[in-house]
Amino acid sequence: MNFRFLPVSCLLLSTIPPLAAEPIRPRVMVVATFEIGQDTGDKPGEFQFWVEREHLAGTLAIAGVDHPLRFNTNGVFGAVSGTTVRAAADLLTLGLDPTLDLSKTYWLINGIAGVDPADASVGAAAWARHVVDGDIAYEIDSREVPADWPYGIVPIGGKKPNEIPGNAEWAPKPMAWTLNPGLVQWAYEFTRDTIIPDHDDARKHRALYTATPEALKPASVLIGDSLGSCRYWHGTVMTRWANDWTRLHTGGRGNFVMTNMEDHGIALALTRLARLGKVDFNRVLFLRSGSNFCTPHPGQKASESMTEEYSGMLPALEAAHRVGSRVVREIAGNWTQYEKTIPTR
Repeated sequence: MNFRFLPVSCLLLSTIPPLAAEPIRPRVMVVATFEIGQDTGDKPGEFQFWVEREHLAGTLAIAGVDHPLRFNTNGVFGAVSGTTVRAAADLLTLGLDPTLDLSKTYWLINGIAGVDPADASVGAAAWARHVVDGDIAYEIDSREVPADWPYGIVPIGGKKPNEIPGNAEWAPKPMAWTLNPGLVQWAYEFTRDTIIPDHDDARKHRALYTATPEALKPASVLIGDSLGSCRYWHGTVMTRWANDWTRLHTGGRGNFVMTNMEDHGIALALTRLARLGKVDFNRVLFLRSGSNFCTPHPGQKASESMTEEYSGMLPALEAAHRVGSRVVREIAGNWTQYEKTIPTR
């Protein structure tokens, strides 16, 4: 393991009184959605590499938040939000706690995802320009779909797929969140040359995707949008829906690349906190890395692909940290500059 304990003098600061006279002002908050076991020393989930490699030795419990925050002496904090759209509850609770002043904090939402093989390979890391809500919809069973429909998912108030009616004022809004384009572009340019380690299992698995050239390539850093849905969907038809849905709800500007179960809930929570002046949504980044493809390879059934072991799990965890940590260290290490000025390209 690469984990190093901080000096004793630093560890003495690892327990912060919940009612400190001055609020704590994190420079960067890294949000992972799950950890498999302990934060260090065992099989890694999304959080472990951050704790070990960024020396997040300090702990801070926030009332109502399931997992204690971890932090280092350079103002980098880490949180585990929990999975699915319910992550929004933890983020709202965190953001409303008076212990913290998050008004200047940069956020990196960071985790694994299913990747569209038309766009990238397992282990690829994608900075999102848009986060899209894939949960709110009409849906009918696929066995009852009209012959001229591509699938049975329809926007609220619509009469058929890919139709947004003009009179569905009661439908929840927004369905997509656009991130600060300058910050996203800066993060991509700053990290695009990151080397992502390859693994034999990932190489063997991507070689099966002969119909999609991008899937055959080694993992890379790209810009690609995130679609969140509590349903763990899978397959070629559903991937077509995800691409259509992303284009539809971003006015044709978005490109679906990564599927996950949390980002739409987290985006909603952070924008609500921004309305209250607790968070600056212009300082929010979403970075997802592909642990598996969201479609089967030629000759494979979707039901088989959905439940097979993730060939890209370790590459995705490595990519999430290697790519994301470059941005985190740059911001936290040059705080006098970035506290006042958001980086842009």
